[in-house]
Amino acid sequence: MVDRETAERIRTAIGEALAGRREFRRTTGEHRPDGSYVVSRRGVDSPGNRTVFDSFGDLHRLYERLPGQFDAAAVGTVAGDVTGSRRHMVLRHLAEHPAFDCELTSRSPLVARKRSQNDSRRR
Repeated sequence: MVDRETAERIRTAIGEALAGRREFRRTTGEHRPDGSYVVSRRGVDSPGNRTVFDSFGDLHRLYERLPGQFDAAAVGTVAGDVTGSRRHMVLRHLAEHPAFDCELTSRSPLVARKRSQNDSRRR
């Protein structure tokens, strides 16, 4: 059995370990203590420049449902609740974050391609 004070310290330490903010070139990803994951524009702090997912796993499931090559419209279609310029921000974040094996192939219009799918097709 653990006493209440020790349990509180452990809970705080776990929350701090699971929470954190990581900046990329144009976007930022933040794991919040409540388990949610926030994608935002780097250096901009306003609600219009962020998208909140219930978890990082939700963002990963969104990525898995996207086709091998996708644009911002596809992100909006698959996500449903990601609209406007946030679709572009999420697309850029997927291309910047190392957990997602994709890259930008065009900047105008903004298009990304999943590398792993394309590599497996070549084999």
